[in-house]
Amino acid sequence: MDNTPTATDATFDLTPIEVRVLGVLIEKAFVTPDAYPMSLNALLNGCNQLTAREPVMSLDESAVQDAIDSLMARRLVSRRDQASARVAKYEHQVRLRHSLPPPEQAVLATLLLRGAQTAGEIRSRCERLYRFDDIATIEGTLEHLAEKYPPMVASLPRAPGTKEPRYMHLLGGDEPLQAAIEAQASGLPAAGGGRGRSAELEEEVRRLREELDALKLDFADFRRQFE
Repeated sequence: MDNTPTATDATFDLTPIEVRVLGVLIEKAFVTPDAYPMSLNALLNGCNQLTAREPVMSLDESAVQDAIDSLMARRLVSRRDQASARVAKYEHQVRLRHSLPPPEQAVLATLLLRGAQTAGEIRSRCERLYRFDDIATIEGTLEHLAEKYPPMVASLPRAPGTKEPRYMHLLGGDEPLQAAIEAQASGLPAAGGGRGRSAELEEEVRRLREELDALKLDFADFRRQFE
């Protein structure tokens, strides 16, 4: 996919907190549908989750509520009032607003929550959301997201010494995109680059631990709706 970005390609301008909130809403719609839409407290827990989040954040309710309000103004999030609910619940509108089918939603959520990644990393980290058959399917999904208007994903220039390009979402505006381009151009090694087989095994163990921790959190979220 030849979609080397420039800063002007990024026509979205979500803040890091808005990116995190939107990513959590998309993710939880997949992994805990019985506890979706989400309350403010559930969203706060998802935003501050210690696993499957890069970077880890420590937000308060006020910051998350402000992000929700901003995303609602952009029609990316809506409030759903339920007769049986004692608190407000929120859901994302990405599927309707940008015509994204489930595979594209899963890839976008993974990029929103984990930052720039290779196609292989995206595939492994999407397992809980949507299962892709192979790397080619992931790459096709990334290409569809890059062809949206405005584009939602771009491939970064390949850093020296790396075999695979990394992809990032374009919802955060010019600053994070430009920083990523400059980092790649400067020749800074990609995370995990060049460390050999032992590093690959470490990454696999870390991924499995993250999946187990995330499953525990999802189950806890599910239980809380009955408390």
